[in-house]
Amino acid sequence: MTEWILSVDARGRSGSENMALDNALLEHALSSGGAFLRLYQWDPPTLSIGRNQQGDFHGVPTVRRPTGGQAVWHEHEVTYAVAAPISVFGSLRDAYCEIHERLARALRSLGVEAVLADRPTVRPSDRPASCFASSVGGEILHRGRKLVGSAQVRRGDAFLQHGSILLNGSQERVARGTGETTLAVVLGRSVTFEEITRAVVANWGGILTPSDSPTVRRSDVVASPAPR
Repeated sequence: MTEWILSVDARGRSGSENMALDNALLEHALSSGGAFLRLYQWDPPTLSIGRNQQGDFHGVPTVRRPTGGQAVWHEHEVTYAVAAPISVFGSLRDAYCEIHERLARALRSLGVEAVLADRPTVRPSDRPASCFASSVGGEILHRGRKLVGSAQVRRGDAFLQHGSILLNGSQERVARGTGETTLAVVLGRSVTFEEITRAVVANWGGILTPSDSPTVRRSDVVASPAPR
């Protein structure tokens, strides 16, 4: 049974700080063989873009993720990050689906009809700029609309996967007509960061060891320049 180091970071951090912390968790997983689960928020609200994404993103705080994928507006959400050896799940694809299944189980415990997408709905070359505009196999949907957007990167024998569980709000800052829904819409009430983090922790599985910090030294947190 895997032991997970758990960090719940409710204070809200800048985009550069959040991405530096996630990157540091990946480095720790690679060097120590440890497995990490981090749940966090953003302050101020920030646009993140994939490491290879091109586009004109101006006028809002912006950060480039170490992972791939498309643009995400981070505001009313719970963001999760998982960093661990690939061997914990067997493969990157298995990790993607198993992490989503754990998150879907947490959402179902709150009454959400959360299911995993079973096949790609668009070709990679056709994907729009917004992460939430389309779904691919293994992503979390409610009645065909995406609830959680995720991205992944491999480094050596370890990986980082992080993503957004939408509480409220909209992705229209990224692109109009995005295909997301939110927990507030699905449940017909406001949903808090604390409520979702409790559900994720209760349904994660394995051994969870709480940590008072994101398990990295302050010197690990360096500013990540916004894309030009």
